[in-house]
Amino acid sequence: MRRHIQAALLLLTGSAVLHISLLSQVYLRYVKEGLRPFLIASAVLLLALGLISAVRDGLPFAPRRPDDEPLDDGHGHGHGDGGPRVAWVLFLPVLALLLYAPPALGSYTAARETDNLIAPVSEFRPLPDADPAPLALSGFIARVQQDRDRSLAGRTVLMTGFVTPANPRAKDGTWYLTRLVVSCCAADSQSLRIRVYGRPAPSADTWVTVTGTWHPGGGGELGTATAAVALDARTVERVPEPVSPYQDTPPPPP
Repeated sequence: MRRHIQAALLLLTGSAVLHISLLSQVYLRYVKEGLRPFLIASAVLLLALGLISAVRDGLPFAPRRPDDEPLDDGHGHGHGDGGPRVAWVLFLPVLALLLYAPPALGSYTAARETDNLIAPVSEFRPLPDADPAPLALSGFIARVQQDRDRSLAGRTVLMTGFVTPANPRAKDGTWYLTRLVVSCCAADSQSLRIRVYGRPAPSADTWVTVTGTWHPGGGGELGTATAAVALDARTVERVPEPVSPYQDTPPPPP
């Protein structure tokens, strides 16, 4: 790949990263919010390197110096015009970020992840008195399997996530309310899934807010590790995808 093409790639990459991290919130589809300063710094560095390369080697329309001419191997093939043509493929993800940013991970990934890895909780705060009580999916899962005081018994909760279809062989008409959470970026995502009973499944990847009560199926006792992570849904309402899709937070109270 010619040097001016390399410079163009650096400039395009820097522009794309700067666009999604500084001028929009698209970067939240790929990394945690705390990494935004590092993305901006990386974009500025790429732009600086691209500009330096363009100025040093001359712009594409600048006159070529004799020593810039590609060497000929005697068979009509120059060696100075760069590496393999496959290097042009590097432009595709850059153009995708500039023209159409890929969406956040969804049900396809969630169905293949190890799910519900919840850290031990030493103490649970009291739920609000009014129903439904807004909860993050991680909070619901932790209370179902760890809260010995059974704070969810008889309580209606409110949660937001996206739809992941259940196993096609399941005949009970259930589906999963899902969130993907990340430690750093989308590559290390882990899923939180709650099985939903009582309401038909919306389309896969649809974001919904669900109200309901704990589903006591499976024989496990509430507040123990064998308790079913499931919900008897009363209402299912479609909602827009949140700006931070990997942030497991409770929905606003009704």
